[in-house]
Order: sequence, then C-alpha cells, then structure tokens
Amino acid sequence: MQTRRDMLARSASVAAALAGLGLLPQAAQAAWPQAAFEAKNMGELMKALGYSAPAESKDVSITGPDIAENGAVVPVGAATTLAGAKRLLLLVEKNPNMLAAVFDLTDAVEPSISTRVKMGQSSNVFAVAITADNKVLYAAKEIKVTLGGCGG
Repeated sequence: MQTRRDMLARSASVAAALAGLGLLPQAAQAAWPQAAFEAKNMGELMKALGYSAPAESKDVSITGPDIAENGAVVPVGAATTLAGAKRLLLLVEKNPNMLAAVFDLTDAVEPSISTRVKMGQSSNVFAVAITADNKVLYAAKEIKVTLGGCGG
C-alpha cells in the first residue's frame, strides 16, 4: 500500500522528468517581463510592456490609506469604469522595482482588484488601466509610510 509520501515523491519525480524533457505545458512556462520589473519610471515601464505613455483619467480609481504604519503590508485597490479593460497594473514610484502587480482581466470579472504591496518609503502609488484598444490611463495617490517595508 502506497503512502502519501510515496505518492508525492513519485509525482515530483515525474514532474522533474517532464521538465527536463521540456514537456511541461506552455502555461507553466509563462514569459517573464524582466525589463518591465527593472524599469525605474513609468515611461520606461510602458515602453518595456509595449504601450504608449499613460494619461490621467477619472475612469481609473485607486484606494489605499493616507498613512501606512507598516510598509511591508500596505492595502491598495484599483478599479476602472472603462469598458473593455484588459489589464490593471499597480506601480509604486519609489520602490526599487516600480511594477508591483499586474492583473489580466476578462469580461467575466469586475475590473476591480485589491491586494497588499510592499513599500520602502512614502511614495506615489499608481493604478494603470489598459483597454482592449491599448489606451493607457492612470490614477495616482500618495501614501505616506512610517516604517519602510523594504528593509528601511
């Protein structure tokens, strides 16, 4: 009789063999936008992702605290009322990596997200919405951090 440990060990062996042979599904090998995560400003980031410069819009909203006591876990939300929004991005201007999160949207979900981000210091946080016709719109909010979350 096989135990759970035996089953897990065999499953790991099969997965390792498939990975070694290059037989894993393509979804498991998603492309990593390295240049986007290394971007230091919004212009570089949009260029790395293949989009034009964003414009400020009232159709995009961002929520978050005015003052965050702990920069390691800052609750942030973003939403848009734009029809056909396909992607929402969260950007933290003064973080070592400006791009904090990317959410791909479909028509089956409401274009509203909520998550927690790490902030090293007080900074502007941007919610960027990208539509199906590649319009790039954003909203910004300044969040003050009393205790930095990136080792500060």
